[in-house]
Amino acid sequence: MKQKLTLLLILLFPLFVAAQTLLVSENKRYLETEAGKPFLWIGDTAWELFHKLNREDAQMYLKNRAEKGFSVIQAVVIAEMDGLKTPNAYGETPLIELNPEKPNEKYFEHVDFIVNEAQKLGLFIGMLPTWGDKVTDAHGGGPVVFTESNAKTYGEFLGQRYKNKPIVWILGGDRNIKNDTELKVWRAMANGIKTGSDGKQLISYHPRGASSSHQWLPNERWLDLDMYQSGHEKRYIDVYRYAETLYNQKPAKPFVDAEPAYEDIPVRFWDYCDWSKPLRVPAEVLDANKIIVKKEHFAMGFFTAHDVRVHAYWNFLSGAAGYTYGNNAIWQMFEKGGSMAIPCLTDWREALDRPGAADLKHVRTIFEARPFSQLIPDQAIIVGSNPKDSLHIRTAISADQSFALIYLSVGQSVTVDLSKIKNTIVASWYNPREGTARKIGTFKNSGNQKFTPPSAGTDNDWLLVLDDKNGKYKTLK
Repeated sequence: MKQKLTLLLILLFPLFVAAQTLLVSENKRYLETEAGKPFLWIGDTAWELFHKLNREDAQMYLKNRAEKGFSVIQAVVIAEMDGLKTPNAYGETPLIELNPEKPNEKYFEHVDFIVNEAQKLGLFIGMLPTWGDKVTDAHGGGPVVFTESNAKTYGEFLGQRYKNKPIVWILGGDRNIKNDTELKVWRAMANGIKTGSDGKQLISYHPRGASSSHQWLPNERWLDLDMYQSGHEKRYIDVYRYAETLYNQKPAKPFVDAEPAYEDIPVRFWDYCDWSKPLRVPAEVLDANKIIVKKEHFAMGFFTAHDVRVHAYWNFLSGAAGYTYGNNAIWQMFEKGGSMAIPCLTDWREALDRPGAADLKHVRTIFEARPFSQLIPDQAIIVGSNPKDSLHIRTAISADQSFALIYLSVGQSVTVDLSKIKNTIVASWYNPREGTARKIGTFKNSGNQKFTPPSAGTDNDWLLVLDDKNGKYKTLK
């Protein structure tokens, strides 16, 4: 397995190192490099990366993510967890006198270092200029420091400083837009970035849970791709609902699920946090090391690697150009004995090798083994009912009808209309937990055929792969 992953990274490394900018494809459905190669957004959520980690830890973190096949790291310059006043690992805060027009050069030298290290590893940074509580007083520690005027100046500074780096800009920072005043601040920051970077880099917007950027910014010219936060409300959340809505928007834009349910985060975590206190987590649910171990306090449990895979495949097969993984300890870079924003099961170092993160390389493998940029969501290939719960099935077919991918989240049987694929069909099972495949057989491209996966139940998800026998894609082994 290590040899296969090393080969994958060797093959991909030249592509990403050469690519400093991402572009929107001609059909507006996916992202591509300057060389015209489709780009699969497999993101990781590292909100506190610039704020909390020293250089050695940052290097270790980035290397781990590159080895696991991630392509984008989402991180915040002025972070959520008192990012204005609590200094970084080297005693520096981002702004002098809390003034966005006075960036602290020493702080940004550390940001520079991390961006450069990511670039060496072929990673893009999904860079948030600020967490949203520095723009709006809605739910956050703030303080609010941005105005329309200084947001433009700050945006120009960032755009100019990083215009030759592999950056996608992400505004919003987990906030919706309450009024026109806030909209003008974000618009000014975006226009500042565009000016400073000579319009070379893409910009998106990260909203609060259960919403998408399109809801708040349907007509903003600076918004190049949409994002939604499907959130942490429940298991088997209908992420495809957001994707279907955005896929049908005119004009089309690529879209990414920028915050789905994180691995190891409590389901409905807000039920266990006191948002009025700096340390949000009640003491009675913590052990002596300040690590959550008393799982009996969490009636709905924690999201798992299975949830990660379900939401990833449901998103991609619904037309998403990207999916961002998250781990509850990693986003906040939680250290044992330190403060936590949301209850953690491990510290961030232990969390690096959690199974959900490892499974993302298998997502990347299958979607790059077939040209994902050709996929079109097509639920009509499924024969019979398709409930909106754990038994929900998502499928997509290539534009030339040469292959189809059908995801079964709990190993449920599926009946498929084989006439959707041209020519004789080779069917295979792809195991999303192991990245392995097994051939099922060959079938005529007519009539309906029932397929039953090798195993069923929670944590027994499978991907059914249907290939045109005469196509150019190798049969999975």
